[in-house]
Amino acid sequence: MRLRRLAMTLAALLIAVAPLAANTETPDPLAAPVVLVAHPQLAQFYRGTVLFVRPLASGAHVGFIINRPTDVTLGSLFPGHVPSQHVRNPVLLGGPAYTDTLFAVVQKQASPGGHSIPFASDVFVAFDVDVVDGIIERDGNAARFVVGLVLWGPGELAHEIRNGFWFVREPDAQLIFGKSADGLWEELVQRSRSYV
Repeated sequence: MRLRRLAMTLAALLIAVAPLAANTETPDPLAAPVVLVAHPQLAQFYRGTVLFVRPLASGAHVGFIINRPTDVTLGSLFPGHVPSQHVRNPVLLGGPAYTDTLFAVVQKQASPGGHSIPFASDVFVAFDVDVVDGIIERDGNAARFVVGLVLWGPGELAHEIRNGFWFVREPDAQLIFGKSADGLWEELVQRSRSYV
C-alpha cells in the first residue's frame, strides 16, 4: 500500500512533464532531455556521474544517474519473485531522492504504460508498480532498474551549468543500454572537452 501511495505522489510530481515547445529565440538546451556529465572538479555525491535529465512543466528538472551500479540485484530485493532472479544487471543508484522506489528504464518507441515518463525519443522511465512488475516479468534483462532520482527546483540546474558543474550532451540510449558503466564517465569527459 505504501508503494502505491508513493507511486501516486510521484505521478503528481512527474506527470506535469514540460511540453517541448519550439523557441524562436535563443534555444534553451534545458528545454529538452539532455545527458549531464559531471565536471572532473565536481565533488561529493555527484563526482564521476553521468545522468539522463529532462525538464518538468514547473521549470524544475528530474534525472537519474546511469553509471552507478550497486551490489544489489533484483533477485536479492525480491527473493520470492522468480522473474527477478533471472535479471542479471545490478540495480543502479539513480540519485538521493526516492531511494525507496524502484524505477524501470526501457528502450522502446512507445510508452510501456502507466505514468511512464519519456527521457528521450526511445527511452522511458516507468515507476507504476504494476508496469515495473510487467517489465521485470517480460523484459527484465533488456531494462535497467534504478532506485532514486535527482531533482532540481526551478532554475537550479541552469545555475549549476552556468557555474561549470556539468557538461551538457544530447541524450543517447546507447549510454544506458549499449555501454558498460566502467569508464563511461571518463570517456564522456574526454569527448565533452574536445566538443567545447
